[in-house]
Amino acid sequence: MVLARNKKAFHDYFIEDRLEVGMELIGSEVKSIKAGKVSIKESFVRIIKDEMFVMNMNITPWEYGSVYNPDESRVRKLLLHKREIKKFHEKVKQEGYTILPLSIYTKGGLVKMEIALGKGKKNYDKRQSMAKKDQQRQIDRAMKERH
Repeated sequence: MVLARNKKAFHDYFIEDRLEVGMELIGSEVKSIKAGKVSIKESFVRIIKDEMFVMNMNITPWEYGSVYNPDESRVRKLLLHKREIKKFHEKVKQEGYTILPLSIYTKGGLVKMEIALGKGKKNYDKRQSMAKKDQQRQIDRAMKERH
């Protein structure tokens, strides 16, 4: 079940490689995420000392939690293998590439995040993508009217 999506990522980046990762969460963060109180619109992923961290992910504190609720925009560690981190790190060294979260979902009771390697789009690429979507929408509309 998908709990949060980063639609802006598909608009601003060409998505090349995807990966499912776990997250290191504290206390009531899991309950807040499962309640849908999470935002990944402005978040991004950094590699620091051979570890991956998600920055700017906002998890609203659980309303029934204690005074020890964690900070809502703290840095959270991502759980993946060293070889996967190295693979992404090699690509990120190239100019124009970045790692960004695409979605947060539950899988077997666990909270997972899908991250992706993205290459930034130029303005003309964005206009071209929007024109393709508009054309497809018009085709779908015409096909629906015919039937």
